[in-house]
Amino acid sequence: MSLEAHLAELERRHRALEAEIAEARAHPSIDDLQIVQLKRRKLLVKDEIARLQMDGLVH
Repeated sequence: MSLEAHLAELERRHRALEAEIAEARAHPSIDDLQIVQLKRRKLLVKDEIARLQMDGLVH
């Protein structure tokens, strides 16, 4: 998979997690721990995007 395609997939996953977090917040039956876990996953994806972008600039 090319770097651009991988970045596009990560960005898609980041947007999907953002939507999932918004959906979870709208439902009072979702506990805070689940939202925190989603936010952590979103942050990991964001960090991976940033790392790949930096690697692309350096190499």
